[in-house]
Amino acid sequence: MTFEIVFRPQAEADLNALFDYIAEEAGAAVAGNFIGRIEAACLTLETSPQRGAPRDDILPGLRILVFERRTIIVFKVTGSIVDIARIFHGGQDWERWVRDDTGAR
Repeated sequence: MTFEIVFRPQAEADLNALFDYIAEEAGAAVAGNFIGRIEAACLTLETSPQRGAPRDDILPGLRILVFERRTIIVFKVTGSIVDIARIFHGGQDWERWVRDDTGAR
């Protein structure tokens, strides 16, 4: 079975902000390459959406995928849809952001 990958607006905004940051620091080519690799990692969830670590302690059904040790892809699988909710990089406190976004405590 192949799952549909959906990037939520906040995940798209996260990618755009990360691109802008990296482009300013290292150039557009480096930023584009990195964002492309993140998107490719997200697309691997089409065939293996149960990858990553479950984080039901934050929100039932929530999963995270660590990408290149410094990027966290936050997603949820619902039926045949993989919702990419957020993408965090570096030392961002992703757990706090997700809790704030969902109201989970």
